[in-house]
Amino acid sequence: MTLKSVPSLATALVALTAGGAFADEIRVLNWQGYGTDIDWSLAAFAEATGHTVVHEYFNSEQEMLTKLRTNPGAYDVVMINAVFTPQAAEEGLIAPIDTSAIANYSGIPASFAEDEKLNHDGTVYGVPWTWGLTSFAINTQSFDAPPASIEALWDKSYEGRVSIRDDALEAMQIGALATGQDINNITDMEAVTAKLAALMPQLRTFWSSENDWNQYMAAGELDVATYWSGSASRSAGMGLPVAFVVPQEGAIGWLDGLSIPATSTHKEAATQFINWMIGPAFYVKWDADGAPASANAEAAAALPDEAFNKAVLGDPEVVARVHFQDAISDETRAAYLEAWQALKAAQ
Repeated sequence: MTLKSVPSLATALVALTAGGAFADEIRVLNWQGYGTDIDWSLAAFAEATGHTVVHEYFNSEQEMLTKLRTNPGAYDVVMINAVFTPQAAEEGLIAPIDTSAIANYSGIPASFAEDEKLNHDGTVYGVPWTWGLTSFAINTQSFDAPPASIEALWDKSYEGRVSIRDDALEAMQIGALATGQDINNITDMEAVTAKLAALMPQLRTFWSSENDWNQYMAAGELDVATYWSGSASRSAGMGLPVAFVVPQEGAIGWLDGLSIPATSTHKEAATQFINWMIGPAFYVKWDADGAPASANAEAAAALPDEAFNKAVLGDPEVVARVHFQDAISDETRAAYLEAWQALKAAQ
């Protein structure tokens, strides 16, 4: 597919309303600023379908689950990191999805469509939307060439100019990569915590948001820091001197899906909105402003060859080094949090 073959917004959205559906107000639960709440997209969707879209936001996956539990009927579409989809399905928080009603679903490859985290008891509960990597990015003014290893975070040359996100799971999985372990089955926690303890003296700061990260990098205070692939693309697009690195040890892969809450009263309109969100017409324009990789192969193929999500994440050698996250138990998550809090307290 080429850019010329991507349908226009109007064409794509008119196709969504081929059945003449009644106009609804669709209520979406997501991270703020994450794709579904872009003004131009919502305006085009409303013009073509009559459906308006309003948002409510969460700041963590646990908050998202709590909102679904305590606000029945309040939401029609929810963005869920795939590792939390099984829990949401088992609790009855999200509804089965009829993918035959989602025309753009045909562009999603089996590797995503058949992901067991999005399918529960043979039923689809999450539509693959975006994916990306957690690895690290470098200040290109501090490196002659991108480092080959994750050990750049521990390199004493950059002491005091390193940052990682203040997130227990992410930290433990970075530690697992650095100690040669399976991110989804850490068998030697002592090695991971020792590795992370050795990282603490390197740190300039912890970061918690993309804005935090950009501010530190723009001020020239960081040489190397963990980061997300889509965020790195946006930061580079802003003119910051950054390059995203997928080291020889690999990177953490994540998959985000769109689901329909079980108590939604606008499921047909919600399905139309999901169809638009995963389609090439929306994605190609969103990607130009910095987006994660699309889980829709047709949307990804429609990008210009120089686009980050095609040139970097479309490289089979890079993809082969990705370790995708699996769901973890509450007990494991609690153990990671306890270990992470102890590491920070000892800093």
